[in-house]
Amino acid sequence: MTPEDPRAARTRARLRQALLEECAERPLEEVGVAALVRQAGVGRATFYVHYADLEALAVDACADVVRDAVEALHAWRGRPDPVSAPPALLTFFAELAPHAALYRALLSPGGGGPLGLVLHRDLRARSLAERTLVGAPDAPLVASAVAATFAGVLADWLHGLLEGTPQDIAHQVWQLLVALHRSR
Repeated sequence: MTPEDPRAARTRARLRQALLEECAERPLEEVGVAALVRQAGVGRATFYVHYADLEALAVDACADVVRDAVEALHAWRGRPDPVSAPPALLTFFAELAPHAALYRALLSPGGGGPLGLVLHRDLRARSLAERTLVGAPDAPLVASAVAATFAGVLADWLHGLLEGTPQDIAHQVWQLLVALHRSR
C-alpha cells in the first residue's frame, strides 16, 4: 500500500472538520459546497478532486463512528458478560450525541443508508474474521446477523424508533449480539 500524500490527507481533514462544524449548526441537506469549501479554505475544484459529493464527504467524516462501533463491539476478551455491555460499547453510545443529526441523515431506519452500508460491511468483516479465527460454526451467517442487528438497532435508536438512554441501548444491543453468537 502506498502512503497517502500528506497534503491530500490535510485537505480531506479540513473538509471533514468543516462539514462537522457546518452540520453542528444546520442539517446536512442545508449545507452547500460553496460555504463548506470557504470554511475549509480550499477551492471548489479541490473538493471535487477528493469527493464526488457532500454525501461522500459526510460518510468519510463519519467513518470514525464506524471504526468506533467496530472496536467497541470487539473490545472485550475472554467470556463476555451476557447482560452488561463492555465499557467501550457504553462509551460509544454515550458519545454519539454531538453529531447524531448527521448520523441520522446518513443512517436510515433499519440500518440502511450510506453510513449503514459502511457500518454493516466493516462489522461483518470483523465478526467474520474473528469467528473464522476461532473456528466458530456458521461464521458467515452469524457475522451477517451481528452486523445487521447492530446497524439496525443503532439506526432505529438514533431515529427515535427505540426508546432508552445510551446506556440502556448499549446493554440491550449487547444482549442481542451475545445471544446471536451463542445461537450457532
